[in-house]
Amino acid sequence: MLSAVETLRHFNRAWSQRVGVLDESFLGSGRPLGPSRLLFEIGSTPGGAVVRDLRDRLGLDSGHLSRLLRRLESEGLVAMEPDPHDARRRVATLTPDGRATWSELEDRSDELARRIVEPLTERQGTRLAEALATAELLVRAATVDISPVDPASPEGQSAMVSYFAEIDRRLESGFDAGDASASDAATLRAPYGVFLLARSEGRTAACGGVRDLGDGIAEIKRMWVSEDWRGAGLGGRMLRELEASARDLGHTTVRLDTNGTLVEAIAMYDRAGYSRIERYNDNPYAQAWFEKRL
Repeated sequence: MLSAVETLRHFNRAWSQRVGVLDESFLGSGRPLGPSRLLFEIGSTPGGAVVRDLRDRLGLDSGHLSRLLRRLESEGLVAMEPDPHDARRRVATLTPDGRATWSELEDRSDELARRIVEPLTERQGTRLAEALATAELLVRAATVDISPVDPASPEGQSAMVSYFAEIDRRLESGFDAGDASASDAATLRAPYGVFLLARSEGRTAACGGVRDLGDGIAEIKRMWVSEDWRGAGLGGRMLRELEASARDLGHTTVRLDTNGTLVEAIAMYDRAGYSRIERYNDNPYAQAWFEKRL
């Protein structure tokens, strides 16, 4: 871990110097990186960006975001309007001058990136692209926010829909959710259970729940990782978070079941120290059952 920390810090120092993060005028725009990045996010969002979504996506507190928006407004680059779908929210859109500035920043960013990679051979460029893609995925996975939500909330329901859709695709017999959503809403919440959502830049990346089976035993349910996040270790991290939640709820053992076609999940449970046990429930889609002492 120390080596990873040192490597990341060294990369940050080298990269921030070469892409102009330290400059008062980012890419010669006359403004530093903060408002320039905000301008990029607004311009990259079709129809304008909801302020709350900008805050979640960039990880900014409300006060700092408001100051950045006021600066861009005062420069005539951004206009603030009520959200037509919810008057309680505000939407930031680019003015014509803002759109021209956004396009200019895009062109300068592309030019800077070309200058950086130009001295590399084709093979080196391929290695750089692959390495940076892997680094981005792993850094995003490490900085994902995992927190409890109400499984009946819009976010919770949306994650459940994604989970059910994937199970339906993967299982040969398909999957009938039936009244599972209503059952989950009742069991995967305090005081007996919990439903966790992993978010990155305001978007759901994974989910999972814990419910009480009695006698100190908890069951992990509805664990799902978005296809965009496969291979980043987020599934293992979510599993550990669910185990910790079960422990916090006073349980000493966790159980879970799965279908035999979900070979990636089975391999993860084996690596995480789960032992195979006999059937403990009447789930018609389950073909393997696991248990782990906490």
